Amino acid sequence: MISIAKGENKNVFVSFVSSFLEEMKTKRVIHSIKVGMALVLVSLLYLLNPLFKQVGENAMWAIMTVVVVFEFYTGATLGKGINRGIGTVLGGGLGCLAAILADQIGGIGNHVTVGFSVFIFGAGATYCRTVPRIKRRYDYGALIFMLTFNLVVVSGIRVEKVVELARDRLATIGMGFAICMIISLFIYPIWASDELHYSMASRFNKLSTSFQGKFNEYFTITNEKENKQETDGAYIEACKAVLNSKSNDEALANFAKWEPWHGKFGLNYPWNKYLEIGEYLRELGALVLSLQQCIQSPKQPTSMQRQTMKEPCEILIISVGFILKELGENMKKMNRCQAKTLLSPNLQSLNLQFTPLCSSSKIGGILQTDEVHLAVASFSFLLMQIVERVEILAKKVEELGELAEFSPPNPNAKYEFIS
Repeated sequence: MISIAKGENKNVFVSFVSSFLEEMKTKRVIHSIKVGMALVLVSLLYLLNPLFKQVGENAMWAIMTVVVVFEFYTGATLGKGINRGIGTVLGGGLGCLAAILADQIGGIGNHVTVGFSVFIFGAGATYCRTVPRIKRRYDYGALIFMLTFNLVVVSGIRVEKVVELARDRLATIGMGFAICMIISLFIYPIWASDELHYSMASRFNKLSTSFQGKFNEYFTITNEKENKQETDGAYIEACKAVLNSKSNDEALANFAKWEPWHGKFGLNYPWNKYLEIGEYLRELGALVLSLQQCIQSPKQPTSMQRQTMKEPCEILIISVGFILKELGENMKKMNRCQAKTLLSPNLQSLNLQFTPLCSSSKIGGILQTDEVHLAVASFSFLLMQIVERVEILAKKVEELGELAEFSPPNPNAKYEFIS
């Protein structure tokens, strides 16, 4: 049998974290340079007299657009720019109509019409911002709509000048957005889709290493005092990173939906399936963290009793770790996963071999107290739950491969577990 050395696992985690931080630092520097370039280009509307004569003071709207719209990810920039454009056009257009209508009515009716239109459209846009599906993708557009509509309606400018003002501001906003998109798309683009895909694939390996590390920790502790004191921050931090990934996954998936076709990520790509896989990975991470509580429980079997339990557990744990790594590798390389080949009959047979350990008669033959009996039963139950989650994950990854049209699997591929 093979056991994983703790020092080796720590080195793996440290290496991964270091490379990830270095990559993110490089991307942050590149993003900062790109924003600086965009600001220099848009400032030319002020600095060059021929351009300034064309746009005048409206050039500030182009600068404001660059500052507000340019985001870290290309998809975020595109989504925010489109939202700003749509919100400006709708807000300005409806604002012009409301202003024209109020001007035609005249007198006290002018003020009543303006107040009524501001209330209706402001309340309607605010309500739309509270709807989850709209808020995720169009919250910024609704905000810009309210701002533009109110500025146009209550500005007090004569009707004949409203259309001209809206046209000029929309033109300068379009200039700023065009500069943002050209730089974001053609100068070292940072894709949210790549970030989501590779970060999701890396979590399989994180959980595999953490899971096997917990197993190694459980069966190598020699006494209860050491059991209470022995901790491994790398394993815990890896699981916590998986558990805290939901908001980041949802944001990246939202940005990825705005991105154009690039690489292997086409239009209508199944990003929602990534979110579904992320949910199961978080459930698996919670179960792995629960193993930590079993290890730290004050009532534990002795070292000799654990060695008796070790043999039926070891193959199962190594097999689960192997499957998780294979799933992550297939997902990273965008190869279709053969869930039936990977899981059957390996996990099913191992599952059947492990089940008798959970029975009271088997545990009673090994252990002496009800407290220790309960501790081992809890440990065994968590293992069974982890096996179930791994089976579901394999099927979900297979479904993703079919929907995303990953490379077809090798029909001659055989999976051999380490023993």
